[in-house]
Amino acid sequence: MERIEITKILGNQKLFFQTGNTIDVNFRIEMLKKLKEAILKFQPRIEEALYLDLGKSSSESYMTEIGMVLSELNYMLKNVKKFSKPKRVKTPLAQFHSKSFTVSNPYGNVLIISPWNYPFLLTMDPLIASISAGNTTIIKPSAYSKNTSLVIKEILDSCFNEEYVATVLGGRNENNELLKQKFDFIFFTGSGEVGKIVLENAAKNLTPTVLELGGKSPVIVDETADIKLAARRIIFGKIINSGQTCVAPDYIICDEKIKDELVCNLIQEIKNQLGEKPLDNANYPHIINKKHFDRLLGLIDKDKVSFGGNYNEETLQIEPTVLDNITFGDKVMLEEIFGPILPVITYQKFMEVYDELKELPKPLALYLFSNEKTRINFVLNHFRYGGGCINDTIIHLATNNMPFGGVGESGMGSYHGEDSFLTFSHQKSIVDKKTWIDLPLRYQPYTEKKDKLIKKFLK
Repeated sequence: MERIEITKILGNQKLFFQTGNTIDVNFRIEMLKKLKEAILKFQPRIEEALYLDLGKSSSESYMTEIGMVLSELNYMLKNVKKFSKPKRVKTPLAQFHSKSFTVSNPYGNVLIISPWNYPFLLTMDPLIASISAGNTTIIKPSAYSKNTSLVIKEILDSCFNEEYVATVLGGRNENNELLKQKFDFIFFTGSGEVGKIVLENAAKNLTPTVLELGGKSPVIVDETADIKLAARRIIFGKIINSGQTCVAPDYIICDEKIKDELVCNLIQEIKNQLGEKPLDNANYPHIINKKHFDRLLGLIDKDKVSFGGNYNEETLQIEPTVLDNITFGDKVMLEEIFGPILPVITYQKFMEVYDELKELPKPLALYLFSNEKTRINFVLNHFRYGGGCINDTIIHLATNNMPFGGVGESGMGSYHGEDSFLTFSHQKSIVDKKTWIDLPLRYQPYTEKKDKLIKKFLK
C-alpha cells in the first residue's frame, strides 16, 4: 500500500473521530456486537487460516485464539458501560467544597501492529480494547501469517467502514510508512528489535506506546516440586503452537538432585501428549516459515539431545527437543528460542539462580515449581519479570481480571480486561469546585495566620 493511501485512510479516521460518534458508549457496544457476530460467522475460515499458517488444529485454534477473543469480547460487552462512567475519587479537605473524579477519554487514532505467532488473538484483543475505549483504529497484521491476515481484513471490512477500522496488509514497507504517520496511540506486539524501531518512531511525535515483547522466560524447578506434574505442565506450555509463544517456557533451571528425574518425566510427557512419534501427530503445529525453521535447527546441539532433534523439512515441523547438560554460554541460551527446544540447566544452591538471573534481561514470564513458601515469596518479591505462574505455565495470560505485559526488555504497558480499557484511554482528572463558597486561604496576601492554616490543611 502506498504512503498516499495510508495517509488518506488516517486522515479520514481523524475526521471521523472528530465527529464524536465513537464517544457514545452505545455506539461502542454496537460495534463490539458486530465484531462478535462476524467472528462467529467466519470461525471456520479463521480455523482454516490458522491451520495453513501454523498447522494449528481446530481445538488449539479455539483454545488459544478464537475462544479467548470471544471471552474478551463478552467481558467488554458486559463491562464497557461501567468502565466508561466517571470514577469518583476522594477530595482533600483543602479543596472544600468540591468533588473530584476521573473521566476515561479515547486517545483518538490508534495503530495496532500485531505478530504472526497468535495472529488472530493478538490482533483482535487490542482491537477490542481500542473499540471499547472509543478510538478509531488502523490494524497492521503480520505478512508472515498471510492467510490469517487476509481473513482478518475480510472480517473487519465486513463490519466496519475504513474511516473507523481499517486493515493495512503488507510487509516492512507498509510498517515503515505507518510509523511515519502521527497517531495518538500505538500498540505493538513483536520482537524487541522491531519494538525499538517502533518506539524510536513514536518518540518523534511523543506518541504514547505499549510494547508487548518477549524474552527468555525461565522455568525454575526446585527439589520440593511435584516432578511428574511439573513435567506435564511444562511440556503443555512448551508444545502449544510448537513453542512459538511469547510466554512459552524458554528453558529450565532445576536443582541438580532432581534433574535426571525431571528429564525422564519431560520425555515421557512429550510421548504422552504427542505420541511416540510427534512428527506424525496431525495436531502438532509447524514452524511459521523456513527462515525460522533453519534458525531453530541451528540452536540444537546434537551432542546434548536427550530426546527429539528430528524434523521434517517439507512440513516445517521440529520434534519437541530436550537438551541436557546446558550452560548459560551455549548458543541456545543466547537468544529467545521461540520454538520446541527445551534446554535444561542445573544449580546446586537456589541463590545461584537469583545471582544468574538478576544479571539477565528481564523476561516476559517466569515459572516456579516449588512447594516451599519462603522460596516462592522470595521469587515473587526479588525476581523481576512481567508475570507468571507458581506450579504451572502460561495460564496467567488467560484471564480478563489481571493485566498482562512485560517489564524492561520484555515490554512496557499492559492489557486484558479492564486494564485494556484503561490502556487505550486517557484518564482525565477533574475537580468540580462549587461556587457558593470561596475560601480566601489560598489567595495573597499571605499572613502568619494563613500559613498556620495552610500547614494544618495540608498535613
